[in-house]
Amino acid sequence: MLIYEKNSLEAEIAGLVETYGKEREALLPILEAIQKKYNYISDFAQQEVAKHLQIHPVEVYSVISFYAFLNHDPKGRNIVRLCQTISCTLSGKARVAEAIEKELGIKFGETTRDRRISLEYTSCLGMCDMGPSMLVNDTVYNRLDPQKAVKILSEVK
Repeated sequence: MLIYEKNSLEAEIAGLVETYGKEREALLPILEAIQKKYNYISDFAQQEVAKHLQIHPVEVYSVISFYAFLNHDPKGRNIVRLCQTISCTLSGKARVAEAIEKELGIKFGETTRDRRISLEYTSCLGMCDMGPSMLVNDTVYNRLDPQKAVKILSEVK
């Protein structure tokens, strides 16, 4: 997780507003840019974005809480998301989940102590015919079994 200075973040958000504009539709791209760099959007960042876009901070928070891929709490540098749809469940998701938790030493919803990996369930990844599926950062992996999932994680670690 990157630690940042408030003055630096203020300037960075001002630059993002310059790039994306001050209109309401600029909110999501600005939040995505902050998320990409820091792996979460702090309370301070939310306040600054609201101030620059002249909207209420609750509107910023509501967008962050609505989108599963935006975080208001610090996450790991790598986010591992395992699909939890019925098709992935029927294809062996439970065995894959168990192997992942054992390999990382954490449960779903947790982050490793070194903040390298956060582990989450996610809704449909759109790979129902190729499950179980997992998303590691921006890369989708399909037709997982416990061994394949552990091999992928060993490369991420």
